[in-house]
Amino acid sequence: MDDIDRKILNLIQREFPICAEPFRAIGGKLGLGEEEVLERIRRLKADGVIRRIGAVFDPKKLGFVSTLCAARVPEERIRDFVDVVNNYTGVTHNYRRNHDYNIWFTFIADGPEALERALEEIKAKTGVSDIISMPAKRTFKINATFEL
Repeated sequence: MDDIDRKILNLIQREFPICAEPFRAIGGKLGLGEEEVLERIRRLKADGVIRRIGAVFDPKKLGFVSTLCAARVPEERIRDFVDVVNNYTGVTHNYRRNHDYNIWFTFIADGPEALERALEEIKAKTGVSDIISMPAKRTFKINATFEL
């Protein structure tokens, strides 16, 4: 990774252009051509430096509700449980923890009824009924950008 890669990464973390040709706009700010920006981003993605490029929205401001769920899943059923949970488009994170409640996931839905319905479906499909839903009372956000 060279200084130009670092400049691209710093820029796309903070002010990704919302326009028809964002990579051309990035190139314009850095004195590069659109194709060079795209080639560098493709390489950084292939190298695992960039995992994904996407927007971060505030679900609450868009009318959605969210919750953090903790499930107590028997060891032999973890794979099936995770597969079922991950099939829901509202699941944004799903991870294993070293705890009695060993599978944790976050879920976003377009309303409390939809959220509750999805959690009940998950319980029915997996046979795992010990799922705790913990909606946030307050939201704390940190700036997760990294100066390179």
